[in-house]
Amino acid sequence: MAKEGSGEIRIVKKKNAGHGHHGGAWKVAYADFVTAMMAFFMVMWLIGMDAKTRAAIAAYFRDPVGFMEAVRNNEAIFTINDALPPGGKNTPNMPRAAKDGKTVLKKDRKTEQQELEAFKQYMERALSNIPELSRLKEFVAIEFVQEGLRIELLEGKEPVFFQTGSATITPAARRLLELIAKRISQLDNRVIVEGHTDAQPYRYGTGYSNWELSSDRANAARRVLEAGGLWKGQVAEVRGYADTRLRDPMNPFHFSNRRVSLLIPYTSAVDAK
Repeated sequence: MAKEGSGEIRIVKKKNAGHGHHGGAWKVAYADFVTAMMAFFMVMWLIGMDAKTRAAIAAYFRDPVGFMEAVRNNEAIFTINDALPPGGKNTPNMPRAAKDGKTVLKKDRKTEQQELEAFKQYMERALSNIPELSRLKEFVAIEFVQEGLRIELLEGKEPVFFQTGSATITPAARRLLELIAKRISQLDNRVIVEGHTDAQPYRYGTGYSNWELSSDRANAARRVLEAGGLWKGQVAEVRGYADTRLRDPMNPFHFSNRRVSLLIPYTSAVDAK
């Protein structure tokens, strides 16, 4: 206390002690609790997943960049059973190993026919409405056959899909095959690619025949289809028939016999044999 009459004034400030619950320690504790609960539920979720899904998640955390690069390149995340028959028959124990990794069961014939009919209508609309493809319309035949749906790319008097006497694909053919691949990749069916020639003997080079030409053209189409988005293993077979299966047997030298055929068989086609 100041002495009386000294004229000195002292101001004493009292500090109020803050209550504990007004501090930040509880927030840290709560954040730790929420993090622990998140980790717990994630572990429980992983335990409930199948082995392949867990393996895919582990692959992502080991190499995120490589994992996403594989996805962008349309490479299968899961392994594929290459022993699947050409018709694409699937069972609950034999996933198709598509881009999304889902297991696909074999469908009934009616359902498949509806899906393939929708695909056929889509292609017909595309050939009519897309200007750069409209000129190819008369050279594309899409029809149902006993095995499934067949798409035939027929050559004209002048080269349409391949340069004369070679397996070099034209730009228009590449655009069409990429469009086909984008749509077919949404199906569970597999694809068989066939190459055909007319009966005119191959005139270029020595030892190279219509057998090689038909096979090379089929493989050229396959490469474009796979680059266009087909899931790994969707192409079941690549066949070269040369002139043994003419489209117009009465006119074996006609240009329409030169073609590449894409067969989309029913998944139950093997059972029907």
